[in-house]
Amino acid sequence: MNFRWLAVVAAFAATAAMAEYPDKPVTIVVPFSAGGPTDKVARDLAEALRKNLNNQTVVIENVAGAGGTLGAGKVAKAAPDGYTLLLHHIGMATAPALYRKLPYKPLEDFEYLGMINEVPMTLVGRQTLPANNFAELMKWIEGNKGKINLANAGLGAASHLCGLLFMQNIKVDMTTVPYKGTAPAMNDLLGGQVDLMCDQTTNTTGQIEGGKIKAYAVTTLKRLKTPALAKLPTLDESGLKGFDVSIWHALYAPKGTPKAALDKMNAALRAALKDADFVKHQEALGAVVVADGRVGGAEHKKFVEAEIAKWGPAIKAAGQYAD
Repeated sequence: MNFRWLAVVAAFAATAAMAEYPDKPVTIVVPFSAGGPTDKVARDLAEALRKNLNNQTVVIENVAGAGGTLGAGKVAKAAPDGYTLLLHHIGMATAPALYRKLPYKPLEDFEYLGMINEVPMTLVGRQTLPANNFAELMKWIEGNKGKINLANAGLGAASHLCGLLFMQNIKVDMTTVPYKGTAPAMNDLLGGQVDLMCDQTTNTTGQIEGGKIKAYAVTTLKRLKTPALAKLPTLDESGLKGFDVSIWHALYAPKGTPKAALDKMNAALRAALKDADFVKHQEALGAVVVADGRVGGAEHKKFVEAEIAKWGPAIKAAGQYAD
């Protein structure tokens, strides 16, 4: 048997298969619950990607739990064939500090496809709070120490990280109430069961527009241009100097995914980030679509390395981690 010939045939078949990639639906795993901000980004992106992937269906699979580590771990162990991807947020960089036993290595177990967007956060409260602006909110917090509930979407979620930094900056501890996702946390904020939450604009803008919750500030150094949020002050200008938190989202594939598939997916991602409908929808929610070198895998990986170095000390100093 001519094994060299068989190897050539196999290599040719693999190349031909990649040339047709994708020839079946692609699954994007979102490591958080349906209806949350990361899920919304994924569903918007899926439609924009489809147009540039032979019109193949892009399926969203929600694998929530353990602050995003269950879904990320699933993709890390998935077949590296380009048909299972991960859309994750800043948790890719914060998980190493939050979890003693992480089931994957963020910098080693994935192929980095590129960043998608950066999303500012908003400090919001239940509609029945007596405070109507940030100064009044701080007075209310001062007068209600030990009684305030701060909701988040679970350990490691964007809302948890933002709330953690907020408490550190104002030097006031609140009772943190973790939920299994952003949607149930927002539902309880809407119902008045919790007092405050710091969450992404992709999840809060509609509720702010509808007057269902009170908004006090944004977490970026500059005010936002989104109509519903343009009048909100920044936490920096409100007295928390240097407070600057944005939650980014990015796309990953399992380690070992063929370069041909990675190149096609990255090209589709770059095209999606220029899609007029996608950009318009993201901007309406206060998100900024990435347009710099981080849309490439190498630059994004350097960015994640820097984020790990940035967040690790802050999380460890707070002593908030999981086994």
